[in-house]
Amino acid sequence: MDAALQPSAADQHATVTLPVVVKLGGSVVRGGTLKGWLDVIADAKRPVVLVPGGGALADEVRDCQRQLGFGDVTAHRMALLAMDQLAWAIAGMRSGYEVGTAVEDMQGVLQRGLVAVWAPSSLVADRSDIEATWRLTSDSLALWLANKLGAEACCVVKSVALPRGQHSANALMQDGIVDEAFQGMLAETGIPTMIFGQGDHAGLAAQLAGKVSAPSPVVV
Repeated sequence: MDAALQPSAADQHATVTLPVVVKLGGSVVRGGTLKGWLDVIADAKRPVVLVPGGGALADEVRDCQRQLGFGDVTAHRMALLAMDQLAWAIAGMRSGYEVGTAVEDMQGVLQRGLVAVWAPSSLVADRSDIEATWRLTSDSLALWLANKLGAEACCVVKSVALPRGQHSANALMQDGIVDEAFQGMLAETGIPTMIFGQGDHAGLAAQLAGKVSAPSPVVV
């Protein structure tokens, strides 16, 4: 973790429970199941930082790139702004959810007992350690943020049906379920990561409650 992002000794004593990062895929928004997942997160007994995918807005960026021919760095910035917009939309939909842009913002939101929703563009856009291509999307960014926050775990929610049990990051990437940079980011951060498929609200609820019935971690 960056030295500047490490909590002070006083903060460490004040913090009892590490946060969990939950990444909601943009396909969840398009599929009309967002409310159910937000209900699960709102009922969590531990602090949660929500990372929204770019959804249809990010798809529009891809289409515009094909039509207008701008480069991947520009597309990367636009896709981050798409995530920002969905973060603000979610916070506007539900009480108890508040947008945070910097690590300190999100820590403050969590301390007030709210769900922090990450709008990533201001924190990520100019970083040289984050690949500015379509190989790296909100899946890998959720792992990156979890590492910066010192999170307990990262939960990735997808709209495809997935069996309970252990999954390999490589197999998930080959099936197009996570982005191409996900396996490398998982290996680099070492964050315990679980993936939840369509309708597995009970699985996510169990993970956020710290129950053993939650799915096994994704392995590199």
